Amino acid sequence: MLLCTVFVKTSIHAVARFGLSVQLAVAEFGLFVRFVMTTMTWLLLRAPVWCRWHLLRPQLFFVGVMTIPVVAITGAFIGMILAIEGYPQFQALGQEGRLGGVINVSVTKQIGPVLAAVMVAGRVGCALSAELGTMRVTEQLDAMRAMATDPVAYLVVPRFVACLVMTPILTIYSNLLGVWGGWLIVVQFYGVSPHDYWEFTAYFVNWWEPTSGLIKSMFFGGVIGLIACYKGFNCHAGAAGVGRAATEAFVASFLAIIVINLVLAKVLNTINVLFIDDSVYHPLG
Repeated sequence: MLLCTVFVKTSIHAVARFGLSVQLAVAEFGLFVRFVMTTMTWLLLRAPVWCRWHLLRPQLFFVGVMTIPVVAITGAFIGMILAIEGYPQFQALGQEGRLGGVINVSVTKQIGPVLAAVMVAGRVGCALSAELGTMRVTEQLDAMRAMATDPVAYLVVPRFVACLVMTPILTIYSNLLGVWGGWLIVVQFYGVSPHDYWEFTAYFVNWWEPTSGLIKSMFFGGVIGLIACYKGFNCHAGAAGVGRAATEAFVASFLAIIVINLVLAKVLNTINVLFIDDSVYHPLG
């Protein structure tokens, strides 16, 4: 009897904790949606407030120019890794000439945008969250409000725009270096004909593949900027709170990138099949 009582009480406490977790998650999501709506209102309806070069220039430089090296290096090595891993399988089938097309369609459509977004989330998202979190902890945000200045307009929107604009540009760098890395290994190292490499690349990669990758990267950049700024604006007090906000910003951004990539992959592939692509790819035949 006592054992049953303990089991019932434990079950009730577990259900209560689960219900509380769900309630907190729903409340957190509601706060995030309100934050997004406020940001979109300033972005679309009050552009003269935030669309100033002295506000945008530092963010564009920080998000874009300062992130180019890590994105370029990552893209190049991913292209080389795909070539090294894929060549033995294609050689066994006698289709090593087609490896370039497979590598480049993978890089431009999926791997390039995702890796560029992950690098932006890791380098830029954490920094933005920590910066805004420090401003919150030191009451700089409250000081701006006291001076009748909305911190969302002056701090969030320029950072969001910078992420939205610069992530597709960084994706282009990632794609180009990924293609170059694949060419370096396949053509220069394994000795595949350059003509075959570029011919099958042209067969596999039409204008839609890189375009769909850039469309994805815009969504990735926007969600990274929103999540990073939200976490910074709502971090807890102290150095531990700022560090936790930066960590949560990266984790949440990474999960959002994966989920958005899945949804957009289905949507963009459907658009491609219905309205654009009238051919069928045959990777090995």
